[in-house]
Amino acid sequence: MKNARLLLPLLRGTVAAIALCTAGAGWAQQSNEDADTGEIIVTATKRAESLQDVPISVSAVTGDALSKSRVTQADELVTKVPNLQLTSTVGDNTPVFALRGVSMSDYSLNQASPVATYYDEVYKGNFAFLGVAMFDLERVEVLRGPQGTLYGKNTTGGAVNLISKAPELGEVNGYANVGYGNYNRIDLNGAVNVPLGEMAALRVAGTYAKADGWFKNVLPGQPDLASVSEYGVRASLLLEPADGVKFVLRGATSYQNPRNYGIYAEPAAINRAGLKKRQIAANVTDKRQARTTSLSLAGTFDVSDSLTVTSITAYDKGRLNFYEDTDGQPIELLEIPYVDRASQFAQDLRLTSDFSGPFNFILGAYYHREKVFNATTFEIAKDVDSDGLPGVTDADCAIGLPLGCLFANQFDQLKKSFAIYTDFNFAVTDSLKLRGGLRYTHDTGTQTDFTSDALGPNGVLVVNLIPSSNLRYKKNNISGKIGLDYQLASGNMIYANYSRGYRANSFNAQAFFDPSELSVAKPEGVDAFELGAKTQFADRRITLNMAGFYYKYKNQQFINVDPGTAAQTLLNIPSSRIMGGEAELTARASDTLTIRAGLGILDTKIEKGIVSGNNVSGNKLSNAPSLTFSGGFDATVMDGDSGKLSLHGDLSYAASQYFEVLNVARLKQKSYALLSAHIDWESANGRFNASIWGKNLANKFYFTSRVDLLAGFGFDYNHVGTPRTYGITLGVKY
Repeated sequence: MKNARLLLPLLRGTVAAIALCTAGAGWAQQSNEDADTGEIIVTATKRAESLQDVPISVSAVTGDALSKSRVTQADELVTKVPNLQLTSTVGDNTPVFALRGVSMSDYSLNQASPVATYYDEVYKGNFAFLGVAMFDLERVEVLRGPQGTLYGKNTTGGAVNLISKAPELGEVNGYANVGYGNYNRIDLNGAVNVPLGEMAALRVAGTYAKADGWFKNVLPGQPDLASVSEYGVRASLLLEPADGVKFVLRGATSYQNPRNYGIYAEPAAINRAGLKKRQIAANVTDKRQARTTSLSLAGTFDVSDSLTVTSITAYDKGRLNFYEDTDGQPIELLEIPYVDRASQFAQDLRLTSDFSGPFNFILGAYYHREKVFNATTFEIAKDVDSDGLPGVTDADCAIGLPLGCLFANQFDQLKKSFAIYTDFNFAVTDSLKLRGGLRYTHDTGTQTDFTSDALGPNGVLVVNLIPSSNLRYKKNNISGKIGLDYQLASGNMIYANYSRGYRANSFNAQAFFDPSELSVAKPEGVDAFELGAKTQFADRRITLNMAGFYYKYKNQQFINVDPGTAAQTLLNIPSSRIMGGEAELTARASDTLTIRAGLGILDTKIEKGIVSGNNVSGNKLSNAPSLTFSGGFDATVMDGDSGKLSLHGDLSYAASQYFEVLNVARLKQKSYALLSAHIDWESANGRFNASIWGKNLANKFYFTSRVDLLAGFGFDYNHVGTPRTYGITLGVKY
């Protein structure tokens, strides 16, 4: 009852606030949407259903909408989805998502976020697997809350599912786009669909982008940072050899090789004297390298008219290497090279029913094996001469430790997860449906051959700090959900759910100085209560979806950085409370005007926790702004023999937030808004198109992550958001 009393005022507040808006649920229309009803088909529940019939909080953004608004990185999804945030501590295209305040407060490359990322239902846990994926998409679905009874990998925060366009039988079609923008950006992307007889089809899609860096390096002869250089290719083969039998084989590869991001060091008066906001004096300008290779096979088999077997088998391999100028200055105070190599195998097998009676179910088994190699080096003041002799040698590290030293660790990590899960629904009456599910998970993990050495500036061993060490864990868990949904006479739906989420143990990748830093974090847990409504009005021209929630967040895994020594330990915050709500609305005001809006409200509080000797009880969680908003309009201003001309504008807003749980006042990111827009023209026959676009049009300066290193190193570490970008794109369809 206490939870319900806390939840209802927030839900009422969400409804009242969104009622003042005029706009968006499902955010954007899907390519196969009914133009008259606005119906959007999603597969969030592993069944093709209307978004309005899914009794969970889910946002769907179509690939067409993403392409036209120039969303080319997963990072940019935060401008489209309420209560979705990220930190970019490890750079662009490797986002650490936070959803409803549930986040991963650890930038280590061996970790996996509690907000899972899926490509075509294949879980991508490690950063090395993410790569370039935002091209030729059918849609993106963002599911809020614990996942486990429907999705292969268990998560506490939610799931971001990127769904690519599948091959089509019977016709040749495709498209090609070319674009040019500021910072000399060049974009090329396209796809072709080719039938291979009556039972097969092939789709090949690709993307290429290259741009100069926007972080201007003032050091003579040194290149600018934060450039773009990437490509991705995906081939999909569809086979339908018999009625009720379908296979989709997908293979993809991507490569990124840009100049790495730059670090904005504060206080600016000391660490950035004479520099403008988007200027940097960086002595480390190495390129960032990320390579991904993936192969997956999805098969569906109709066992009978009412039973279908689905199998998804996948293999991924990736590597991510970059050399970070951590101090953001033309000195060698602190610099860190990172190496991450990973491979994974996953198998998801499930049986889905489609009975005509009141009971239906999904029964599945899941196996996941992930192997990771990590190597990280803390290069601390490696130009300091401590022995008084000419030149900087390895002896300077031995005398001046930790100054003049390279602290290098490395390890192998192997994680395995096996699960049996089920999801069911039972129609109690024609209007009332009971839903539930259970999941049993068995997780094991080993961290082997962990070593850390202090090396001289020339790489000669000075002292072994952590001898070869091994850690392991084993965990069994039962999680699940239960809920009710009720269809009103009007066709609208209200629902209530309780779910329990689980995230497996984690190993600390940031131990450098002492064996005591090696640790295994406890598993996370979330008890989530949600109450929501899916509604449509005015002859289904207005769609309003709302949800309110209350979470008990237990043992959040957290990397703690000692600001005085930079020593890092992996710990758990025992207890936190999260509550809030979302509302998304789409108003099709006329045949030529659609208005969209989404609102997220969030209130977080740590109930118990000690970090760096400080009691953080009462503090806010990281990456949890109290208010997020996204909205916009789509207006057709001309539609005739000369073609169709449309205007599109978007606004996203995030209230102030912290990126760490100590809630250091100087590291608080103030509220900010981002504006973007595009003007589109399409020929009357639909074959040719052109677009003028711009993002962050007000050129807002904001941070995407912040770390306190002031006491030990004399600076605060900050990542900066992308400045104003704009350009033109020309396309053809065939």
